[in-house]
Amino acid sequence: MAPIPGSGLAKGLAVTLRTMTKKSVTAQYPDAQPDLPPRTRGVIGLFEENCTVCMLCARECPDWCIYIDSHKETVPAATPGGRERSRNVLDRFAIDFSLCMYCGICIEVCPFDALFWSPEFEYAETDIRDLTHERDKLREWMWTVPAPPALDPGAEEPKELAAARKAADKLAAQQAPPATEPHADEQARAAEQPTRPQGDSKQQTDQPKPDQPKPDQPKPDQSKPGQEGSA
Repeated sequence: MAPIPGSGLAKGLAVTLRTMTKKSVTAQYPDAQPDLPPRTRGVIGLFEENCTVCMLCARECPDWCIYIDSHKETVPAATPGGRERSRNVLDRFAIDFSLCMYCGICIEVCPFDALFWSPEFEYAETDIRDLTHERDKLREWMWTVPAPPALDPGAEEPKELAAARKAADKLAAQQAPPATEPHADEQARAAEQPTRPQGDSKQQTDQPKPDQPKPDQPKPDQSKPGQEGSA
């Protein structure tokens, strides 16, 4: 069956008419900020305290847009007679977002959770050279990272939280005041109370001792030797 001439035009006008009668849903950006999902790939935030300068993120980056500089410092021994150790100190951590393709490989390979996705997206620049952001800017973006989703009710507690709680309990136990001694009146009252020998039960204390005569037996003659003959 051949289509009716002008049916396509009528359908198009009908769609236009329905759209014109509906309320507009356009977000007035930048007056109204968009509601972004928590896993939005905006920029990469750096948590500098967790970075050990292992260079895994820079090696695995397919665009080579991560620049890291560091130096080594000697850490004195923690205990007498111990051995000194050396550790890497971060001097520079920069990401060139003009080269970054937002693959997230650097975040996935970081073994110490030093890199995170931030939903921040307002970092446009007029000069492409200004898109290389240093660690100070990356640290500012770290505070825009949303909180991780809650764990399942039956999930185990993370090891980091368990270790932190154990350390806090140990510190609280060390700082707790010593137990107070009992009052002098209580000490005197405890000293006046008779103490029962250990191992002697009530039944044993009620029974007469072997060297004492029973009540129904006559007492033996306690006269001294020689008195009987003189009598």
